[in-house]
Amino acid sequence: MKKLLNTCKIFAVLSVLMLNSCRNEDSEIQSQETVYQKVTVADLKNEIILSGQALPEIVQSQINTSKINLEKHLKNELQITGITVLGKISTSKGLEISQNLISQKDNFIAAGNIVEPETVKIGKIQSLNSGEELNIAQTELKNLFGKEITVDSNVIEISWDNKGEKFTSLCFYNDSGIIWDNILGGLIMMDQRGNAETSDAQSKVSSKWYKQWWTANWLWGSKRGEIGYKITIYYSGSTVSNVDVSDWGSISLGKAKSESKVTKKTGAYGQCRYALGLCTPTGSLSFNSSNFSVSFSGLGSNIVSNGTKSLYP
Repeated sequence: MKKLLNTCKIFAVLSVLMLNSCRNEDSEIQSQETVYQKVTVADLKNEIILSGQALPEIVQSQINTSKINLEKHLKNELQITGITVLGKISTSKGLEISQNLISQKDNFIAAGNIVEPETVKIGKIQSLNSGEELNIAQTELKNLFGKEITVDSNVIEISWDNKGEKFTSLCFYNDSGIIWDNILGGLIMMDQRGNAETSDAQSKVSSKWYKQWWTANWLWGSKRGEIGYKITIYYSGSTVSNVDVSDWGSISLGKAKSESKVTKKTGAYGQCRYALGLCTPTGSLSFNSSNFSVSFSGLGSNIVSNGTKSLYP
């Protein structure tokens, strides 16, 4: 009986120790989260050099043009309501604080093509992403620092109104213009139909080509990225003797993939397959060689085009 009582006492002591351990771990986690949440714009202000209130002409122009395009395509559902000049990041600690500020879960982010308003998504990072996609989005935002955004980059705080919901974003820039902002950089302008061009079919030559491409623009109108392909056939009379195909893809602050291959080289026509995609940094692109296609995952503005093109003499 004494052995049984002693055993029970041992289990009771162990249970208390385990409970206290769990409580300590929970307390430690909550403490870490509290420390993380305390990183604010106020902390960033301690690590920047104050500058004048005037923005470089190019940055002001980019913001003004973005306002016009947002009004044109989104009908004032998303508006810039104010701008506060903070200054220049002067320390590595300031860079680290900025990195945490734009990637924390409760920060706002946007994705979509404003030319097609139904594609636009705006919200907190944690509400638009989950699981591994959330981790990828946060990691890619952090990766902007040290590469694109560095010590001596300037920062302003932009105030937004999205259908009555008010929030702010940090916009980083240098003398060449805006580098990144979770809203301005997360959105793009693009014609989903793309562009196409072909050589003169009436000219009596032994070759003919066709190219198609899609261009993504920043909200202020300048080119940000492009994907496309070009097929060229060589022929005599009405018979194709050879086919060439090329592809390309690139984007500023984002990801691009492009693949192409010839699928019919001789005969009555030439044919190729193409797989193209581009997206902003918080999304991911993958190429599947078995079905020769590019696919998109995660959160981000994107365009993906997979298909086949035939060209006749």
